Amino acid sequence: MVRKKFKIVSVECLSTMDIGLISVDRWTQGSQVYFLTHLHSDCTQGLTSTWARGLFFCSRLTAKLLPFKFPSLNLSLLRVLEIGYWHSISLISPSSRENFVVQVMAIDAHHCPGAVMLLFRGEFGCLLYTGDFRWEASEDTAKTGKTTLIKALKDNVVDILYLDNTFCNPSFDFPTRQVAAQQVVDIIASHPNHDIIIGIDTLGKEELLLHISRVLNIKIWVWPERLHTMHLLGFHDIFTTNTSLTRVRAVPRYSFSIETLEGLNTMRPTIGIMPSGFPWVVKPHKGDDNLFGSLLTARYNKRKRSANDGAKIDKPNDNLGSVEQFHKYIYSVPLSDHSCFMEIEEFIKLVQPKNIKGTVSSSSCYVDPLYYFGRLCAGNQPSLRLHCRPERKAEGERVVSVQTKSNIGISNSTMANRRRKSSAKLDFVVVHGSKVNALRRVQWGAKIVQSECSG
Repeated sequence: MVRKKFKIVSVECLSTMDIGLISVDRWTQGSQVYFLTHLHSDCTQGLTSTWARGLFFCSRLTAKLLPFKFPSLNLSLLRVLEIGYWHSISLISPSSRENFVVQVMAIDAHHCPGAVMLLFRGEFGCLLYTGDFRWEASEDTAKTGKTTLIKALKDNVVDILYLDNTFCNPSFDFPTRQVAAQQVVDIIASHPNHDIIIGIDTLGKEELLLHISRVLNIKIWVWPERLHTMHLLGFHDIFTTNTSLTRVRAVPRYSFSIETLEGLNTMRPTIGIMPSGFPWVVKPHKGDDNLFGSLLTARYNKRKRSANDGAKIDKPNDNLGSVEQFHKYIYSVPLSDHSCFMEIEEFIKLVQPKNIKGTVSSSSCYVDPLYYFGRLCAGNQPSLRLHCRPERKAEGERVVSVQTKSNIGISNSTMANRRRKSSAKLDFVVVHGSKVNALRRVQWGAKIVQSECSG
């Protein structure tokens, strides 16, 4: 896939923007150190078993899983971040060639095993990169994370919050994962004579599967690679690759489809369950007028088609927290590993950053977090329009307000002002991003660079 760069510039000198300091979930050449928030594929694009571009940091659990995903990886380049502790990293200023220290703390993101937020502080200011996160108010893990973050910030103000804005829209209001997991159990229990297919990723949703096994007292089938991951995570007696031992199977999300379920139902009664807050695209089922486009669209607009009146859009569905059946063989359960709108709002109230930049961009459903939450920023950021529609330029480039996996320019004058006054405003000067397809999250991480140009 060809990746096109979009950009905003506020200074004329661009060549120095290629001189990198830190990259997060971004594996292009040019940075001095690299960070990995978690092991989902959208965060590892560019990271390979032959990686040799520099040191990279991650959580201890992610480090344990890495050799399985990248068997020949040079582990001498790997550094472990213990959660909740400050780590000091010495870097060299590309402009002055002087050494300076950046401190970083990893905080549990409660997204998938090993996932962390990253809090950076140094002469350039204070930055918080959430990665993907789900901080539910009722969960002890999230409460621990909040306590850790508050203590770490102390008198510091977050200058830029790089936010997981996957569900930054009031329409998204999910139940807790514990409640959603019980909904899945209820579906399974109400179909005692059916085989069950559950779509999951290569990492994540472990607590759901454990809950199903514990409540229903059954084993869960997983594919061989997933079984190995489960063993690395310490789960040895719950999962199996023997289909004769259980009627519940967790399959890769990409293999979850109407065609597969229809084929399975020719042999045995089978239902599928998709536990996700994020939309997944389905092929319209012949003869079923309620199935069209994606589940995201289906949640908001119930279309009715007829030869006479064409397409009709009814009122939005107000009950997003309930289980929905979009096909006679498929149930969708809103079990999300990303924070919903209210959780994002509470998180921003806790952090009170000066500015916010979303890390998720989509041509179909992207909303700049400042539209809803600019008023909560310490700097009282102005509200933006709801949809940041890119504008075409003659050269085929697009100018956008925020883009995924951004480069952050930090000028020398800003760092000098930091030495004189800790509350000096950061001078962020450039953003590069990537085009993403509709209804698909693609993250490119953040790259912190130092500009030789003063803003």
